[in-house]
Amino acid sequence: MPLTRIQSLGITDGTIVNADINASAAIVSTKLSGTGKVLQAVTATDSTERNTTSTSFVSVSNTLSVSITPSSASNKVFVIVNTGTFKATGGSGFITIFRGATNLGGAGGMAQIQQAFYSSSCISFLDSPSSTSALTYQLYVRSSDTNPIYINSNNGGGLICSLTAFEIAA
Repeated sequence: MPLTRIQSLGITDGTIVNADINASAAIVSTKLSGTGKVLQAVTATDSTERNTTSTSFVSVSNTLSVSITPSSASNKVFVIVNTGTFKATGGSGFITIFRGATNLGGAGGMAQIQQAFYSSSCISFLDSPSSTSALTYQLYVRSSDTNPIYINSNNGGGLICSLTAFEIAA
């Protein structure tokens, strides 16, 4: 005779394993908590080749900007940028990540691009903003001289630059 009813008093804690749970079953969010969990992710992309001759850090693409609002002031935000880069003749170029007006890479930037060299650049930063307000993260670029530095460049186009921010539970 098939079982038609389970008496809750007959099941002890820990006797139901993941294999016993239907794939569409709801899981209580408290079971998913803990440090290191990704709570949210936001991404921005840009496929247009862009450049600057500025010797100060500037944003060359308003589309390479994301806004994220941490759910707790103790949480961290992990930010990663991927792009193709090229520095025209002379000097070098730099890319970095800003949170608002704060350069997370410091005065020099997070990645240096050498002259006349196409490269794939990836930079990342684990930020501890101590905030529950909306935070804006954006890619900034600068040249060491008046010769341009390019992003989304591979001597022919077709690249996509991405900036992604993840809220990480602390």
